[in-house]
Amino acid sequence: MILGGDVGGTKCNLALFEAGSGAPVEGTSRRYPSGNYARFEDVVAEFVRTVAGLAGAKITSAGFGVAGPAVDGVCIATNLPWVVDSRSLAAVLGLARVALVNDVEANAYGIAALGPADFEVLNAGTRDARGMQAVIAAGTGLGEAGLFWDGKMHRPFSTEAGHADLAPGNELEDALVVYLRKRFGGHVSWERALSGPGLRNVFDFLRETGRGEAEGWLEEEMKKEDPSAVISRAGLEGTSRICVAALNVFVSLYGSEAGNLTLRLMASGGLFIGGGIAPKILAKLRSREFLEAFSAKGRMRPVLEMVPVRVILNDRTALLGAARCAMLGI
Repeated sequence: MILGGDVGGTKCNLALFEAGSGAPVEGTSRRYPSGNYARFEDVVAEFVRTVAGLAGAKITSAGFGVAGPAVDGVCIATNLPWVVDSRSLAAVLGLARVALVNDVEANAYGIAALGPADFEVLNAGTRDARGMQAVIAAGTGLGEAGLFWDGKMHRPFSTEAGHADLAPGNELEDALVVYLRKRFGGHVSWERALSGPGLRNVFDFLRETGRGEAEGWLEEEMKKEDPSAVISRAGLEGTSRICVAALNVFVSLYGSEAGNLTLRLMASGGLFIGGGIAPKILAKLRSREFLEAFSAKGRMRPVLEMVPVRVILNDRTALLGAARCAMLGI
């Protein structure tokens, strides 16, 4: 059996897979709150003891995608106080080695295991079958990755471009960067605005600079559950003017950075939008704001209008990708 893991700042998904002639087939799985554990090794040990062990499953290989830069088999998680070490994990599992990659790189590996129903097409474009591809994924953080054609397959590689400087595209976004710089000091990354916490930052910016007012009922809802989820829902439903405005800014920024990534990689093979946020705001991603911001790159507009843009709907993609990494011996 293959053990696959998708390790994020909020949750860890672990699952057993059977290797077949095609994509790995998922079996028993569990979800664990990341913040409840001091180390990822503790999560894996619990899964082995309570899931794999009780099922009598023998784990013969393992792969994990972790939210953070993975270098030489070690990943320092970006939004967790964890250092994830492939050698330590191998010892826990009694294996010679395990595959350890960035979580968006794992997401990119999972794309090859998906079917047409796993995507929402935002722009059909004209796909270059051997062209570079790109993945951008906003969730607890912002991840970006690429895929290059090696002659047989599109082979993923990770980046940390979500931590690059946020580039404002209009006066409102100029003011947002000034606000974020004062709030967080110095460097302002894309992740500060383009992530779950980033949506809350955009909302706070609008409210604290007098560009919107939060309704009483909204304040109460934000005390009861994740504020970003409340803002997103109210923005989609149109029940709060400030939330509508915050979501519009967020979607415009998403489109802009997606276009930037596509240009940097010359991703004529397509852009994939992953992460947990995109499927929840599909109605907004289908709107004019996203694709207009994506294509608004001056003389490069015709190039971007030809690029296929698809949202990944399958929330198991990174998990599938981690299992594929184990299968491929990454």
